[in-house]
Amino acid sequence: MGDVVKALLPWEDPAGFLGGLPAGIDAQYYAGGERPALDSVEFYVPGYMGSSEVIEVVGEMPALKVIQTQTAGYENLLPHLREGVTLCNARGVHDASTAELAVGLILASYRRLPRAVKNQERGEWPSEYQELDDSLADRTVLILGYGSIGEALERRLDGFECEIVRVARRARDGVHAIAELPELLPRADVVVLLTPATAETRGMVDGKFLAQLKDGALLVNVARGVVVDTDALLAELKTERIRAAVDVTDPEPLPAGHPLWSAPNILINPHRGGASTAFSPRVARLVRAQLERYATGQPLINVVAGPPR
Repeated sequence: MGDVVKALLPWEDPAGFLGGLPAGIDAQYYAGGERPALDSVEFYVPGYMGSSEVIEVVGEMPALKVIQTQTAGYENLLPHLREGVTLCNARGVHDASTAELAVGLILASYRRLPRAVKNQERGEWPSEYQELDDSLADRTVLILGYGSIGEALERRLDGFECEIVRVARRARDGVHAIAELPELLPRADVVVLLTPATAETRGMVDGKFLAQLKDGALLVNVARGVVVDTDALLAELKTERIRAAVDVTDPEPLPAGHPLWSAPNILINPHRGGASTAFSPRVARLVRAQLERYATGQPLINVVAGPPR
């Protein structure tokens, strides 16, 4: 590491965005398009939800030592990670935004807010409804993939008078192991998916998984689209036995005419989990702290692949 660290950042005014660059950092801008000189770049922050071009450019940085994502997910970068490069994710940055959206999707589905929007567009005030809306009170919410976002979700659900069941890959105090799902799923009124996209979780929510849900259960996916078998979900939705509210889909973007768009009992949000005003200040604090750590030789946080630094 030289006296000055070359960083490649996705903001045109990185110093302004970060509230000043740490000492020893020389930053340049890249978010796609014309590329600056890349030979001496040691620290790279790809653009949020960056294109394939923004990701593949890591292969043109021979001096690269660190990639710091702005997302919690990082599976799209792993194929481009060469030996000796450290990959750090944005664990914690999206906790507030994603947890808020998960609560919003539950409430919107339970209180049938999409129906209210359609009525408003038509200028209709129905004289009565045939059924009561569902309440989150007295329900059981199973959080699958209980990490920092799961903790943030539970804090926000506190006060809604619902029971929380926590599930993670391994059991720990107060958290069930994923192997216990066959016993836990039939109890759940709401299942919130927060798992990362890995070889183990891809297609995990399949026909067998969905069949274990009780009639009327709500599946909320704020994780990754590939965690859910789309064909299996469609088959269940068409029977109107369960409901779904999703921020992510497989495929994504969901193409026009895809049967998910017209399936009954589903609310689709176009992958906006992290896109809130809570994002920018949190990612700025993380990136600035990581740059300062790297420039001063302190250990980096959120290392998910490659050597620790």
